[in-house]
Parts: sequence; structure tokens; C-alpha cells
Amino acid sequence: MALARTLATSSRLLARQIQLASGRTTVSKCYSLPARVCLTTRRLASSTTPYSTSHDIGELQAQACLEQGTQKLETGDLQGAKGSYQASVDIRRNASSLFNLGVAHYHLKEFDQAIDAWRESIQLQPSSPDAHTNLASAYIVSPNPRPDLALQHLHTAASLAPEDPEIAFNLGAVLEACGRLEEALQQYKRSEEGGVQKATAHISNLSAKLLVQKFTPQKDDPSKN
Repeated sequence: MALARTLATSSRLLARQIQLASGRTTVSKCYSLPARVCLTTRRLASSTTPYSTSHDIGELQAQACLEQGTQKLETGDLQGAKGSYQASVDIRRNASSLFNLGVAHYHLKEFDQAIDAWRESIQLQPSSPDAHTNLASAYIVSPNPRPDLALQHLHTAASLAPEDPEIAFNLGAVLEACGRLEEALQQYKRSEEGGVQKATAHISNLSAKLLVQKFTPQKDDPSKN
């Protein structure tokens, strides 16, 4: 659990775009770890026209449920948010509805369900660095942690968003926890260069660890004698 608290929790808003099933794009706001919630800033039409198709109606209903879920999440109604997001998924199973359903599960500490939702979201939209980052977080805080899978998804997120300093910080935190100190230091430095202030303290602490490690005599392995 200590590692989960180490991961970046900045409330800095990141502009993202989510492709809806119809091909239309809505600009969303996404919070960083531990769970980036997609908040729709441009509403779709709430009424139908004589030219609307059943596909349009389904999409509008799914979008309405998505927005209701976000409103409930903002007021702390986690169960209500989960219900609305699940309704959105049931109507129109797309990357954005699954992404937000994963967020609700995560906040309710239903980590296995969050993992399932984010994995499916990634299958539908594999180029989302946010989904990969959140999935990594869930793998870390799960009752059965999988740091190997967390690293895999953080590396993917970093390749998709190489200029994102928060992803670099999270990657550094997991690498450090796995004992890969040199690699962790490089990621913390990238994070610091990107403006994540907390990275500075981690760089200092990790540099001290590496210095001690360098001048600490290696003990002989008894099994080799």
C-alpha cells in the first residue's frame, strides 16, 4: 500500500479526446492517478430529431448516463456513479464508459472489477495512456499485486505520452519499489524536468541510496563456497 500512496496524485487537469461510437469526438478532462475521471465538457444534444437513428438514440442515452455518473462521482455518491456508468456500458459498450466504470470500481476498492473494466477499455482504445496508467495503479494496490504488469502498462503509457511527467513519476515509483534504482532515478529526473515538484525529494533520496549501495562491500554468497 505504501507504493500506492507514492504514485502521483496531482489534480492537474489534462485535456484528452475520447472517440465515441458514432465517430464524433468529445473533449474531456481527465484527472491523474489514482484514477483519471473523464469529465465531459461539451454535452451532446439531449433531444432527438426526425432524422435521428436508433444508433444516435442509444449513443445519447449512453452519454447521458455517463454524465450522470460523473455528477454523482463529484458529489461522493460512488455507488450511484457506478450504477450510472454501468448503465452507460450496458447501452453502448465503448472505451469511455468502461474507463469511467473502472474509476468507480477503483474508488470503491473493487480492484479486480476496475482491472477488468480498464483492460477492456484498452482493448477498444489501446492508445489511451490514461487507461494504461490507471490499470497499472490497480495492479499495484490490488490484494494480489502484480508489479510486473504495472511496469508493462506504465512503459506503454510512457511510450504513448513521453512528455507526461506524472507518468514518468509513477514509473519511477514502481521501478524503485522493484529495486531497479538506476532506471527509477532516470524516470524521476524526467518527471522533475516536467515540473513534478515531489520528484526532487525522490531524486535526492534515491541518489543517497545509490551512493550507499556503491560504497557498501558486497557480501559473499555462502552458496558459492
